Amino acid sequence: MKKLIWVVLLGLILAGCTSAPTQTPLSNPEGMGNGMGGGGMMQRHHAQIPQEYAALTSSVAADDVSLQRGGEIYATHCASCHGDGGMGDGPSGATLDPAPAAVAHSSQMMGDDYLFWRISEGGVPFSTAMPAWKDVLEVEERWDVVNYMRALGSGKALPASQMGGALNDPELRAAQQAEMLQNGVKQGVITQAEADIFDKVHTALEEYQTNHSEAIKSLGSTATEREAAILAKLVETQAITQAEADGFRPIHDRLGAAGLMP
Repeated sequence: MKKLIWVVLLGLILAGCTSAPTQTPLSNPEGMGNGMGGGGMMQRHHAQIPQEYAALTSSVAADDVSLQRGGEIYATHCASCHGDGGMGDGPSGATLDPAPAAVAHSSQMMGDDYLFWRISEGGVPFSTAMPAWKDVLEVEERWDVVNYMRALGSGKALPASQMGGALNDPELRAAQQAEMLQNGVKQGVITQAEADIFDKVHTALEEYQTNHSEAIKSLGSTATEREAAILAKLVETQAITQAEADGFRPIHDRLGAAGLMP
């Protein structure tokens, strides 16, 4: 039965995966932190982790062997939707609603337990198209995928072009964010001053993630917990003010409610 499920899922995933790599257009907000499974990022990242997964930590070191295994699994099962570079722009995901997640980016902010839960259960808890991989991949294989996704986001892994999609590109994400904020101001969702606050705080959050990738693993499992902890540290080091930290989440939520953020 397990083999039959694997064959069916693999056939669905590989269907139509012959597109060449493409550059993600600025009008596509992927890379802004989608939760695994696509849109509704806030709902997914702030979701309560089920008890059976809560507080799990990886049993597999992110060494070269694990990254190689994870890369092979990712290329076979994940890249067609999430893209070679993990930017959510794989060819098979083009027609999905919600769109596949930019896992290279979102995996940097999430804990081991959250990522293992979402890979294991897929989109079932949120009624999205992502398959549940717990019946296809062994425990070690799922941890290999977690390691590989994080390596994509940190630049430690550079995938070969297979299914299509852009590499994780900080400059592209910055351009997408600038466009989103500009649209928010034009539509009256936020003021220019609030756009400036969001840009400053979000940039500081990204830099902290990049420079403290190992340390943030102990700051909580969900984006809510980690974001709060990182904001507190940014205030402590005077990278941002307390007022800017307090204002970031309400601005973020208004952009999301207006449909400007996935």
